[in-house]
Amino acid sequence: MGFLKRLGWYLVGLSIGIIFLVFFFKKKSDETGTEFCYFPNCRVLKDMRSKPLVFGEGLEEKYRDTVLIQSFLQDGDIDFGKSDTESKPCKTYLVEWKQTQEMIQLLFKNCPKEVIVTSSQIKN
Repeated sequence: MGFLKRLGWYLVGLSIGIIFLVFFFKKKSDETGTEFCYFPNCRVLKDMRSKPLVFGEGLEEKYRDTVLIQSFLQDGDIDFGKSDTESKPCKTYLVEWKQTQEMIQLLFKNCPKEVIVTSSQIKN
């Protein structure tokens, strides 16, 4: 049996296996609601979504909306350069979210048992 023929059979088996895994993991994630977060942005936002929200006193009234904050934690981008990931006990993250034409930034304190939303800023 030639090398090309063996390579062809290998690729056929590999592609069948990959297709099986894609359908299996898609079905599993749809049933259980799990998502695969491998990048730091996704992992931190997922961790913050799992904790109760507390609004800090310095936060403007228009940002005291749980649905708005959840959209930040779902679709936002963390600016790790402006975040303090070494602070104890609560790490501080600057999360940016683009709404229509403006970029809104919120400062989150990720504590062990809760997430505190402390301040906001709008960039154009």
